[in-house]
Amino acid sequence: MSDITIVSFGFLHGEPPPAHLTLDLRHHFRDPHVSPELRYMTAADEPVQRAVLGTPGITGLVGAVADAVNAFAAGPSAGPVTVADGCAGGRHRAPVFAQALADRLIADGHTVTVQHRDLHRPVVNR
Repeated sequence: MSDITIVSFGFLHGEPPPAHLTLDLRHHFRDPHVSPELRYMTAADEPVQRAVLGTPGITGLVGAVADAVNAFAAGPSAGPVTVADGCAGGRHRAPVFAQALADRLIADGHTVTVQHRDLHRPVVNR
């Protein structure tokens, strides 16, 4: 199996990091930022995890991206694979998705490293 790196990030904090696959979670998945009770929480908080993972389509996307990573890893020149997934601020959707994807890929037998580029940054007021 392959070494996989997953980097979550916020588009409002700069360009996406270099990756084989880059996902934009901003427009199709519920943003916990819009809920005042979740806004100042992060992906480390269970209510945020429940909100993100309870969004219709998110678990299907985790499976589809895992399938894509497995295809990259099975290629004739297989090597490390990097996935970048971004949301607006990098505190909610992207890091929860990154961890869900990591859990799935670990179950598939990969070695996975997860990095949260912008999780530590303050809330972006929009």
